[in-house]
Amino acid sequence: MERHMNRVRVNIYGEEYTIRSEGDEEYIRQVAGYVDRKMREIAEKAPNKSHARVAILAALNITDEYFAERSKEKEGLQNLEERASTIISLLDEKLSDAVE
Repeated sequence: MERHMNRVRVNIYGEEYTIRSEGDEEYIRQVAGYVDRKMREIAEKAPNKSHARVAILAALNITDEYFAERSKEKEGLQNLEERASTIISLLDEKLSDAVE
């Protein structure tokens, strides 16, 4: 079965791109807008940098955000697993007390 590829024209840091993706158009625009904003933030702080350097610095910032969120998610999952284990132990204890 062939998947439908959307083509969306976006503007990132003054350059036009045609993005082909299975994602819906609004999602593609949101992603492109986020990259554009990050590049503009970097350019404001370092106005004399080339487009390539701005892109690399923006990519590093976005990747840092991603890794930080992934780490938080992992910690949250570990906490949830610990809490679930504690609850199961308490339930097992109460059930064994009720049976005796």
